[in-house]
Amino acid sequence: MAVDREHVLRSAAALLTRRATATMDEVAKAAGISRATLHRQFAGRDALVKALEELGIEQLEAALDAARLDEGPAADAIRRLIAEAEPVSGFLAFLVTENQLFEADRVHEGWTRIDERISDLFKRGQESGEFRIDLTPAWLTEALYGLIGAGAWSVQDGRVAAKDFQYMIVELLLGGARRSVEK
Repeated sequence: MAVDREHVLRSAAALLTRRATATMDEVAKAAGISRATLHRQFAGRDALVKALEELGIEQLEAALDAARLDEGPAADAIRRLIAEAEPVSGFLAFLVTENQLFEADRVHEGWTRIDERISDLFKRGQESGEFRIDLTPAWLTEALYGLIGAGAWSVQDGRVAAKDFQYMIVELLLGGARRSVEK
């Protein structure tokens, strides 16, 4: 019987997002496969995490493409980005907290590409006068990651309705990022 690798990775991400210390046995159980089958797919936890990173980056880049970040006002592009990122928010929540992925000599170039694209969107919003200029694009990018991750956890835990995910993130992020016009 063929193993659905993406199903295994999604199951692993869902478990590890909330229980970062889960064992490979627990990951296998969550995916509905044996530990031996899991180990045939991934030699160990490091290999599993790297595979999660590859899939997560691929899916985040697809979300960025679908969000059409260069079109229209920057705030509208942020709304589209959050909508497109929602299906992969669990991956993002797990990956951005997995410290081993961000050791100086091991950072995947995909993170650099993603960071640059999102930072460029915030820069565009600052240059157009939509966003505050006292918050750096790098900080706004990190804040976006944090809010998407927190939204994923809150929905997963049942503290927030899934239908409110996008609204709550957009309103908090843009409410804090927008430049206020003084009268």
